[in-house]
Amino acid sequence: MMYLDKQIVLYEYQPTRNANHPRSFLKEFRGVCITDGYQIYHTIAEEREDLKIAGCWAHVRRRFDEAVKALPKASQKMSLAYLALKQIQAIYREDNKLKELGSEERLKHRQLTVKPLVDAYFAWAKQNLLSVMPKSKTANGFTYSLNQEKYLRVFLEDGDVPLDNNAAEQAIRPFCVCKKNWVMIDTIAGAEASAIIYSIAETAKANNLKPYDYFEYLLTEIPKHMEDHDTSFCEDLLPWSDKLPEKCRK
Repeated sequence: MMYLDKQIVLYEYQPTRNANHPRSFLKEFRGVCITDGYQIYHTIAEEREDLKIAGCWAHVRRRFDEAVKALPKASQKMSLAYLALKQIQAIYREDNKLKELGSEERLKHRQLTVKPLVDAYFAWAKQNLLSVMPKSKTANGFTYSLNQEKYLRVFLEDGDVPLDNNAAEQAIRPFCVCKKNWVMIDTIAGAEASAIIYSIAETAKANNLKPYDYFEYLLTEIPKHMEDHDTSFCEDLLPWSDKLPEKCRK
């Protein structure tokens, strides 16, 4: 069943970074996938006509932010890394002004107000790439963004595509913050079970539910159907179901 208009957070555990894992995970996905610069995503997109990869501007910004912080404080604001951050900030500022618009209107305004800023950034980055030390953090920021230019421009072609994948980053933050609590998960089965539980919890949060109360309700209702051959009752338990009790909602 398709849930195109629902907020879903889905974790999956794989033991390696083998290309077959994301290829299998994205097999049924159609549309635009916003990722970091991991090459395998680009390879998969080249194999298919129904999948497009969009780059993440937050990953670009992060590299220049690290470059600025690595410099003496007195010279930070005079650095190329700082100027890069200011240009990226301007791109975000202009795009944020369009967040209340519909997809078509946002796309039209992006072409008018955001695209010139993106064009200017890439022209400036190409011009200044050779003026920094090749192995410096600033060079890393320039090289990363120029290598990803094709993908970082995708949001300019589709009003529904955001500048970054911060929504995904925020969804994994609780798991990363608490990772010291998961040292007992030392098997593949345990990691897979953990991914399922976290998928339910974060999807509940994304749909304005209280995770504890939602889990309590699931653990109360599901045992009532253990003998059922028809699993349609699960529809009433999904995080966006209007049949959930009010105590589960924030």
